[in-house]
Amino acid sequence: MPRVLILDGMWNKTLAAVRSLGRRGFYVAVGEWTRFATALFSNYCSKRLIYPSPKERPAKFLDWLEDELKKNKYDVLMPMEFTTQTLITSQRERLSKYCRIPFAGVDLAFRLHNKAFLMKYAREKGFDIPKTYIIDDLGQLTGLVAELPFPVVIKPQMSSGARGIRYVNRGEDFVKQYKKVHKQYEFPIVQELIPDGGEAMGVCLLLNNDSEVRASFVYKRLREYPVRGGPSTLRASIKRDDVRYIAESLLRYFKWTGVAHIEFKVDPRDGAPKLLEINPRFWGSLQLAINAGVDFPYLLYRLAMDGDIDPVTEYKTGVMCRWIIPGDLLHFIMNPNRFHMRPGFFDMTIKDDLLSLRDPMPVIGRLASALTLLYNKEMQNLFLRR
Repeated sequence: MPRVLILDGMWNKTLAAVRSLGRRGFYVAVGEWTRFATALFSNYCSKRLIYPSPKERPAKFLDWLEDELKKNKYDVLMPMEFTTQTLITSQRERLSKYCRIPFAGVDLAFRLHNKAFLMKYAREKGFDIPKTYIIDDLGQLTGLVAELPFPVVIKPQMSSGARGIRYVNRGEDFVKQYKKVHKQYEFPIVQELIPDGGEAMGVCLLLNNDSEVRASFVYKRLREYPVRGGPSTLRASIKRDDVRYIAESLLRYFKWTGVAHIEFKVDPRDGAPKLLEINPRFWGSLQLAINAGVDFPYLLYRLAMDGDIDPVTEYKTGVMCRWIIPGDLLHFIMNPNRFHMRPGFFDMTIKDDLLSLRDPMPVIGRLASALTLLYNKEMQNLFLRR
């Protein structure tokens, strides 16, 4: 029986991986630093593990992980979050003797995750990006105000989702807002805000050890939370060869291996898809790709075990999937046009990341995880820091 250890059990993407492999008959051990984690409640979870926080206690976590890998024979180790992934790949020599770790090196992952580095590279190579301003001295701020094409968005160089992002509509507010973000995320970048009206898209890829594409999938965001920009709460599978080609070109150039997710937004002023960021890890909308026919967790397992696989590029288009608890629910509450959304919030034909009659208990895990907000600082920072 294939045996996989999946870490970061809090997240919907982790649940997607657990269900994918569990339904195929895998022995799936799942870990997280709290018992109140979504994937730990899944019927497909063969073993539930609680470990020291990789973020707060990295040395203790690595000791725990090495001990677990020594005692139990796993074929493949799958960290689902960037912090856990990079901590593990930084210790590849220590851990890879026990199982396969099919993820790119830590240094490359950090480079591609850094928005300042990525925007500099993309600008030099002629890729379409939003107007971007990279700051390395707070003394630049006052003089920069006159140059900025307001409204602008302030983005941490290293973050995900909506954490740390600030929108600024007026020049008189810019310096104050920038310094607020800078206190938490040193020297964020500044970008023009691309106007509404263009599609926001994600390209999901799997590359082999020779940086050849072995799976690809494209989707568009239909709703997000926060409403103005954040993780997608409703998405649909599409075909867009132009953005797929750009994403593949970038990752091949950097000799990437493993999974990655690249975000674009079409600028309605010129119709060009603008590169926004690379997430060198598994992505939140993983269940949509699986539903459409590209089973990235299983393909990554096969790639790790077999050395290579045949490319998987065909999938169903028009497939929709959402994150209703709490993402799409919060979008519905905060969107002033909530009763005019298409598709509507109450359309129960749309598949969900979490809800499943065959595997109902992760809903309890998701609701229980909210309890940790009352007492755990890591959870408070994770969900409440904005």
